[in-house]
Amino acid sequence: MDTPDWNARRIAATPRGVGIATPVFAARARNAELWDVDGRRYIDFAGGIGVLNTGHLHPRVEAAVAAQLARFSHSCYQVAPYPGYVELAERLNARVPIAAPTKTFFVTTGAEAVENCIKIARAHTGRPGVIAFAGAFHGRTLLGLALTGKVAPYKLGFGPYPADVYHAPFPNPLRGISVDDALAGLASLFKTSIDPNRVAAIIVEPVQGEGGFNPAPAGFMRALRRICDEHGIVLVADEIQTGFGRTGKLFAMAHYDVEADLFTMAKSLAGGFPLAGVCGRAEIMDAPAPGGLGGTYGGSPIGIAAALAVLDVIDDEHLCERASIIGERITVRLAALRDDVPQIAEIRGIGAMVAVEFYENGQPAPAFVTALRGRALELGLILLSCGSDGNVVRFLCPLTIEDTVLDEALGMLEQAMRETARHSR
Repeated sequence: MDTPDWNARRIAATPRGVGIATPVFAARARNAELWDVDGRRYIDFAGGIGVLNTGHLHPRVEAAVAAQLARFSHSCYQVAPYPGYVELAERLNARVPIAAPTKTFFVTTGAEAVENCIKIARAHTGRPGVIAFAGAFHGRTLLGLALTGKVAPYKLGFGPYPADVYHAPFPNPLRGISVDDALAGLASLFKTSIDPNRVAAIIVEPVQGEGGFNPAPAGFMRALRRICDEHGIVLVADEIQTGFGRTGKLFAMAHYDVEADLFTMAKSLAGGFPLAGVCGRAEIMDAPAPGGLGGTYGGSPIGIAAALAVLDVIDDEHLCERASIIGERITVRLAALRDDVPQIAEIRGIGAMVAVEFYENGQPAPAFVTALRGRALELGLILLSCGSDGNVVRFLCPLTIEDTVLDEALGMLEQAMRETARHSR
């Protein structure tokens, strides 16, 4: 029997708005390796867009999910609560980098977490305004899109968006935006667009994800904390992509000497199963009235069981330390290519949240990235792009990747980069 033309069937059956990064149709996967429907093997440096820090189907996650399935699959936590939800909240409360008492509740997606953290901040402050940053990504719901600082492809044709959402510059030295420039932009917002006493929350990614893996400088984060304290604003850390070991800490905010008030989390929280959450200072989290938070599938027993296993794996396999090792190995290999690949403009990141940005003739080079990703895929390596101009390649391999597989992937990456650089001259 001929192999079905799955791509043709996809085009006929699903809307074009669901963008596809590769033509690879997955059949099975394990840790950092994935096999398509034709049996071809790939090394996965996308990780489900940062979802698989513990790899595809980690045995302990798989076992935890199987054990939960043998008990029950769903009751709706708001109808018949279950111990795992409470246990996971307790464990996250103890681990999130906030010194004060904290509370956590669970939803299903990162966008839901973002929506709910803004609800909580507004309930706590009694204010409407929210400030996000250029280059940010906070989800595809209407409020998530309003907060997102990138138009194409996310915002095209979907307005109008919720009101009282404003954007300030984010530091980006390669684009000539210093910390002082970014803070001046925020000050300008307070003068021209919204009184700071009407702002409920400032939401920031410690490392911008879709924006290009741009880390927030320590001085910038300190200034945000100072501004929030001065005006009674809730500081929200969006850790949906940075959380659960990716940056070398369980949460990226642990790299800073200031605290956020609320955290959003999702992606690698449950090792491939849908689960997200909001964690924060107890007095802020308790602001909404009973019934104001929740969701039918929020805190799914399956996702909760997976997340409890994920936390064990991160600790027992020392994945935070492993992230720093992986990140250094990727960075060293990229740096060694500078002479052969003059298009490399910058290599940056924290831990294993590493990216490389490409320029040609002094301008962002998205066509170079498209060609590079295509050649890497031919060699068997799945890569993702990001950045406001699509000229950044980000690396999101599982933190559990074996050394031999990592070396093989980096060999493919080197070959693809050298060949792409030669062909673009």
